Amino acid sequence: MNLFVVVSASFFLFLSIIVFPLLNPNYWLKSLLPSSKLAADLIVRNGVIFTSDPSLPFADSMAIRAGRILSIGNYSSLQDLAGYGTKELNLEGKVVVPGFVDSHVHLLFGGLQMMRVELRGVNQKEELVRRVEEAALNARKGSWILGGGWNNDLWGGELPKAAWIDDITPDNPVWLTRMDGHMGLSNTVALDLAGITKLSEDPSGGTIMRTVDGEPTGLLIDSAMKLVLSWIPDISIDQRRDALIKASNLALMRGVTTVVDFGRYYPGASVEHSWEDLSDVYQWADSSGKMMIRVCLFFPIETWSRLYDLIQKVGSALSDWIYLGGVKAFADGSLGSNSALFHEPYIDEPNNKGVQVTELESLVNLTMSSDKYGLQVAIHAIGDRANDLILDMYELVASENGNRDRRFRIEHAQHLAPGAAERFGKQEIVASVQPDHLLDDADSAIKKLGFDRAQKGSYLFQSLASSKAIVALGSDCPVAHINPLSAIRTAVKRIPPGWENPWNPSERLSVNDALILHTISAARACFLDNEIGSLTPGKFADFVILSTNLWDDFTAEGSASVEATYVAGAQAFAYS
Repeated sequence: MNLFVVVSASFFLFLSIIVFPLLNPNYWLKSLLPSSKLAADLIVRNGVIFTSDPSLPFADSMAIRAGRILSIGNYSSLQDLAGYGTKELNLEGKVVVPGFVDSHVHLLFGGLQMMRVELRGVNQKEELVRRVEEAALNARKGSWILGGGWNNDLWGGELPKAAWIDDITPDNPVWLTRMDGHMGLSNTVALDLAGITKLSEDPSGGTIMRTVDGEPTGLLIDSAMKLVLSWIPDISIDQRRDALIKASNLALMRGVTTVVDFGRYYPGASVEHSWEDLSDVYQWADSSGKMMIRVCLFFPIETWSRLYDLIQKVGSALSDWIYLGGVKAFADGSLGSNSALFHEPYIDEPNNKGVQVTELESLVNLTMSSDKYGLQVAIHAIGDRANDLILDMYELVASENGNRDRRFRIEHAQHLAPGAAERFGKQEIVASVQPDHLLDDADSAIKKLGFDRAQKGSYLFQSLASSKAIVALGSDCPVAHINPLSAIRTAVKRIPPGWENPWNPSERLSVNDALILHTISAARACFLDNEIGSLTPGKFADFVILSTNLWDDFTAEGSASVEATYVAGAQAFAYS
């Protein structure tokens, strides 16, 4: 009896330890996984992977799990991460770079512009009129005709007037923004609706353009634009949501996986717009699974306390897709609208040095408060005097509020006085610059500033980088097209349309440096460098496959196109 019990117990133990586990499929699954390591969901191999990480600049393979990079290096070192269900992607020698970070966009407006009268690139007055007329023929009586992107420099410099389009739009108000967003053209119907007459006064920080007799021409600059903008019906929620989808798809086609979004892109816009877009568009898209790219949002500086309260409540990351960046403000206007603020007057307007669109005392107080509570501050400054004013103000605020890693930003930093580039580095200021603006501004800058001023102080990419400032590249979409590879080529070559030689060749960047500035440096500029910007273990697996498999040719010319874009290890775009 005792022997039977012993044998029975031994047999049952044998079944429990040896046989039953073999019948369990989970036993076999576990046996396929590397010991003490997680198996990868995807292994990307056989490529030239530029990581933007100085500790390992290049690799040929990387392993991805749960949307993040598990490991990166040589394929042989990653093979033990392959397990049951691991997929492989053979790059066939193609170049891979981190997902591009566009450091300055107006994302929803970029999408909206795709649905409006497109005037970018129009180089004749007659073509502008034709496109507006076509829109008017298809518009309901009384509805607004909206569009933008015009650049008067392309047709010789003459500024448009309401009279150009009045005869073809007798029943519709019209609003057409200049490409830089700091000037707009309205027809007489819109002027009458807004009550703008010969007797109207210029608002603070803005200008109503007039004839020699004092009559409004239809052009409004900077803060004066709100006189008409306030009459344009609000953009519907559905339109803004459609705009997000359209703009995000375009970004993915261009290899952009993260954008820093500055909301409505003109001075005088309602401070509520950015907050409405957060709740109505971005959070809606996030909750419904429609976010395709990551966004870092900046809000009007007047609402800094509201942003602070939200960050205290929920943190700066609302999800893997939405980040609360900081606050924004305007110091001046734009070069093309003759409203960028300079130390010396414009050559074509000897009595004009530009416009300071925000009163300095107010800007200082708002910046001081925002910074005191730990918010990142970004200020638009284009002219050399505007940049000096903001550099001075940032220095004052930093001295008052004490040392910390604040990463103050200046958006655009297009024209700098002697010594200003060095101050960016010394004060640890982020220079958020847009290389493709150079293509539009080169000829007009020389006309407006003179050759010496334009040559010595404009688009100082290399000087800013050499100063050890954090330089971040972007597009300013829809002012310029969202296209990092184009921006990189422009920063490398600096050859405007119709030119044979570079504009100030000493300010050219290398392709390697430009890639860094459009990836990890751009991520650092918005405090996201621990999550994105380089292909480093632990970070999101956002990457771009380029059309070339020749790294040396790519770095020599910067010529390539986007073949595929991956976000969190999943293909989000592929060229077909």
